[in-house]
Amino acid sequence: MLKIAVLISGGGSNLQSIIDSIKKDSLDCSIEIVIADRPNIYGLERAAQNNIKAEVVDRKQYGRELSEKIYSLVRDKVDLIVLAGFLSILNGDILKAFKNRIINIHPSLIPSFCGKGMYGIKVHESAIEYGVKFSGCTVHFVDDGTDTGAIICQKMVPVYADDTAETLQNRVLVEEHKALPEVIKLFSEGKIKKIGRKVIIE
Repeated sequence: MLKIAVLISGGGSNLQSIIDSIKKDSLDCSIEIVIADRPNIYGLERAAQNNIKAEVVDRKQYGRELSEKIYSLVRDKVDLIVLAGFLSILNGDILKAFKNRIINIHPSLIPSFCGKGMYGIKVHESAIEYGVKFSGCTVHFVDDGTDTGAIICQKMVPVYADDTAETLQNRVLVEEHKALPEVIKLFSEGKIKKIGRKVIIE
């Protein structure tokens, strides 16, 4: 069984989508630990409600040592690290040890509206302002850049003339909740093959 760590920074709705998929037996994995980079967020409540071990690695407290602390919690304990609305940037040894075993979900169609400073509602505000006709979400591998890793999966939604950032965010979130469990399932089945920047689903 695939063992995963889920890293969060907020409400944890993507975490919940993974939990729900496991409960429905559509995902054969176990969440070994939930790690939050902020205290007092609802995602931690979700973990508690489902008897999942959780740790807070406060980014204000750990600063540049954040990645090393997280690495100490997951080293030799999980097969895959899932960033599910995690806003801190990982660096250092954890990226080397878990190369091609860390995935992130981003609320746009990368390479649009991504990179430094592009997170949460800001992504959708930018998409609306630019006037794109379609947006969506991307699940990608994490490398030493920001939203620069190879793309595994993308899901698309229409953008309507009367959309606000909030209505677009809600539409994209529906797809996020499908995409992340799907990619974890593919990973657990060994169906993801990476050749350079190309990811092939076998």
